[in-house]
Amino acid sequence: MNIENLIKDTFAAREHDAPDSDAVLAAARQRIDSRRSGLSLPLAVAAGATVLTLGAATAVVLNRPDPAEQSQIIATANGPQDSQTPTPTGQAVAGLQMPYSLGWLPPGSVAYRSRRINIGASAANPAAPLFGGEYMLTVTADGQVLEVDVQQFRMVSVDEAMFKSGPGRSVTINGQRGVESAVSTGPGGYELYVAHPDGGSMYVNVSAEHGGEAPAQQLVDAGRRIAENIRFPGTTTVTPAYGLRDLPDGMRICAFEVAQSPDRPPAGPGINTSYSLGTCTVQPSIFVSTAVVGSPPETPGQPVQGHETRYVDENGYHRLWILDAVEGAPIVIAGRVPQEDLYDIANRLVLPH
Repeated sequence: MNIENLIKDTFAAREHDAPDSDAVLAAARQRIDSRRSGLSLPLAVAAGATVLTLGAATAVVLNRPDPAEQSQIIATANGPQDSQTPTPTGQAVAGLQMPYSLGWLPPGSVAYRSRRINIGASAANPAAPLFGGEYMLTVTADGQVLEVDVQQFRMVSVDEAMFKSGPGRSVTINGQRGVESAVSTGPGGYELYVAHPDGGSMYVNVSAEHGGEAPAQQLVDAGRRIAENIRFPGTTTVTPAYGLRDLPDGMRICAFEVAQSPDRPPAGPGINTSYSLGTCTVQPSIFVSTAVVGSPPETPGQPVQGHETRYVDENGYHRLWILDAVEGAPIVIAGRVPQEDLYDIANRLVLPH
């Protein structure tokens, strides 16, 4: 099963995202970028690595809790597992836990563009997924807007770091070896990779918004301080637009994204939420998202929780549309799985009241 094509077929129509065209990414896997209306992302992922992202959205104030809880979203996102198909209830949408927390951000008004768990795979074993969290946000103060991207690269070491502005120079953050961009006024702003004790690296990027300005030292100071205050394990939770509960036995939420959405008729701008479901030991098999565009298929399906549905089978790849599910927008559940599996997940959705 070509998991990248499945995701592309279902969710890749995110108008606010476009792949970075740099030649380094062509040698690896294209990392989704939000043109320059989004944030500066690292130019490179290690050769053979794969990073898959699903669309979604939000803009809220930063949660700055103290580290105390476990960080594994794979083990905690769902709560108890149950093989029985549940009866829909009016329960509240549960928060999603990030694997690490940001203990410090520059002073100002914080707006999140995306918070997510990315799915990656190494060249040595592409079937076994690696998971890493990411925050994409802006900080506005005194008319200046800074764009911040903090990302965990499970498959990229400090020695493999590459920069948009280049070259790199050595730095030490909290006793950990790192490398930072030497040209903070370049197109990538300030970029830093610092070794993670459990392998891979953490990436921090701070830049002025497109068309804006910020002193180079301001970017350097902010980026280093953000990196110094990344807290493992994470205690930050994210509120999605809708939830999932009591997933079938053996199935979990492997990855998610909650992010700003473009205008989507008839609901207008809002919060997109996407989930990637499976055992989390192999690449996920079912994808659930509001980050879809275009008209639903014409074939009606069975009603789900009082909502009309549409259904399409594309050579064994099934898509189920639950209409008017979240602020007038549909939820699409898709995968190369039996049709009844999609309906089973649909009945486990926790929809907003």
